[in-house]
Amino acid sequence: MYKFMALRWGIASAGKISHDFVNAVGILPASQHVVVAVAARDLSRAQQFASLHKIKKAYDSYAKLAEDKDVDIVYIGALNPQHFEIAQLMLNHGKHVLCEKPLTMNLKQTTELVNLAKKKKLFLMEAIWSRCFPTYEAIKKEIDSGSIGDIHQVIVSFGFQLANVDRLNQKSLGGGTILDLGVYGIQFACLVFNHDVPHTVKAAGILNSDGVDQSVSATLLYDGNRTATIVTHSLVNLPNEAYIVGTKGTIKVPQFWCPPTVDLPSGTVNAPLPEAKHKFNFINSAGLRFEAEEARNCILKGLIESPKVSHDMSLLIARLEDEIRREVGVVYPED
Repeated sequence: MYKFMALRWGIASAGKISHDFVNAVGILPASQHVVVAVAARDLSRAQQFASLHKIKKAYDSYAKLAEDKDVDIVYIGALNPQHFEIAQLMLNHGKHVLCEKPLTMNLKQTTELVNLAKKKKLFLMEAIWSRCFPTYEAIKKEIDSGSIGDIHQVIVSFGFQLANVDRLNQKSLGGGTILDLGVYGIQFACLVFNHDVPHTVKAAGILNSDGVDQSVSATLLYDGNRTATIVTHSLVNLPNEAYIVGTKGTIKVPQFWCPPTVDLPSGTVNAPLPEAKHKFNFINSAGLRFEAEEARNCILKGLIESPKVSHDMSLLIARLEDEIRREVGVVYPED
């Protein structure tokens, strides 16, 4: 369908991550990607966003974006609790969907969304941008080569001082470190351990007065004496590195959620990040272009899911997020 034309993007929400995504898409050839519309609940925000990014159409509702015939795919950068509803709306209007992580609030919602995408034969991908970085393919190749031997331990820490960020600290906004940061550690462990399902999940954490987690330490136990240890935090800056430890050596991945560079036993791999038109809000956001390219490549091939972030992977991540939350005692209205 898109062989001779650009994939036409609609953007749901005019927040910081949407800014970074559109800014990163701007690095790609206009013959392949074009952003044609943006929607926010507040028209003036949508209009400001559209004017900055030279987007033709701005809407004051997601329903209007869903009805726009010029939009092929919608990127959802809204708050966590809105993902399910917006993604459902877009799929029901025949749009492909790239939705920020966490895909939804729980396994129940994720299952429903995946089933809807399959029924509608539309592309749906959780925007775990990490998986689209070229460095991730290199890490996987290195693991498969056996250079570090049998892997028995993955250690991931991910934390920032986010005490003043409302969306991370309020239950009504889908706050908590498990959904916001933990998803990255979980997907990393899943990558290393071939998406095997852990037989045991143990976790403990500190909750704030609103009942969302400010810190979590989770241990995933797999068959074959394999363990993944994931630590998240919103009160302190953690080292934010991942370690893959095997019987013959260790791979260390700095900035593991978006690594432009990784030192492997076989050598250093670089995926340099180009400059964009505007400043980014978050680190290495130019790498968001990799997930936009992945979406286009999959849609061109007629796929409804990405091999890099498959539906099964999103379901496994949602299941593990649910189990960790259960252990820690975090319950959302959506549960």
